[in-house]
Amino acid sequence: MSLYFIKAGLQTSIQDSGRHGFMHLGISHSGAMDKNSQQMANRLVDKPPDSAVLEITLIGPTIRFDSATSIAICGARFNLTLNNQPVANNETIKVAKDDELEFKQALNGARAYLAFAGELSLKRILKSYSTHLTAKLGGFENRQITDGDHLETKGDRLLAYKKVPEQLDFNYSGNYLLRCVASVESELFSPQQTEQFFSQKYQVTSELNRMGIKLQGDPLKFENKLEIVSSGLTQGSIQITPSGQPIISSVDGQTIGGYPRIANIISTDLPLLGQITAGDQLRFTQVDQAFAESSLRAAQKLLDS
Repeated sequence: MSLYFIKAGLQTSIQDSGRHGFMHLGISHSGAMDKNSQQMANRLVDKPPDSAVLEITLIGPTIRFDSATSIAICGARFNLTLNNQPVANNETIKVAKDDELEFKQALNGARAYLAFAGELSLKRILKSYSTHLTAKLGGFENRQITDGDHLETKGDRLLAYKKVPEQLDFNYSGNYLLRCVASVESELFSPQQTEQFFSQKYQVTSELNRMGIKLQGDPLKFENKLEIVSSGLTQGSIQITPSGQPIISSVDGQTIGGYPRIANIISTDLPLLGQITAGDQLRFTQVDQAFAESSLRAAQKLLDS
């Protein structure tokens, strides 16, 4: 089967769970920004949760299918139609030859994930199908999807209907509380700076992408500039720039950085970073490592159910 992209959308790319074990070579993880939605979409089409999907950002594609198969869409809500008839997120959808799927108006969230029953007819790069958009590495011809592309799959199947349980039917409000643990440089910040960071609400700026997310709030004040040796960054690292404003590292972000990190977002909350848009409001709260680990186990257990 092939998926023909009549319109590619703003930023549509192939992503899986990412490429791991190469950060020491300067290659970031990449992969789906919202791994919860990626996993749920794959489970709806009876595939391993880390399988490759289409990550669709803000303005979605129009896709024509050249044979019958099953698909599923999770994550951000769009006005979705199949042959001009409404279809829904979070359930298995059967498509027939020459059916056209259209992502119309975005309703909430930033990224949707389209899983398909077949397997990609592409080669993995460094053990992953993920597209690193900045480095032009992996995915479909080392780039995002463009108008007129054909994405080939094999082993397509028609599957029985399944639906995501209501407790996993997420709504993206645009107002989020993100839980954090202490980071490597947290102790370099004064109690007053730490209190200011955790007590205020930040606005997401228009400078956000798969590399990082810049925030705007009351800047933290420094009597003396914090000087640190550049060191490793992971998704969810919150650096404080010389302007006193935070920037959150994301999946395609640089692997090292020289700005001090005041906190790290816990793994359970990282998928929300894939759904925020410019103008959204973020607040942070601090938890301990034990809570972060138990929260992750509970979240994964719920997804596995």
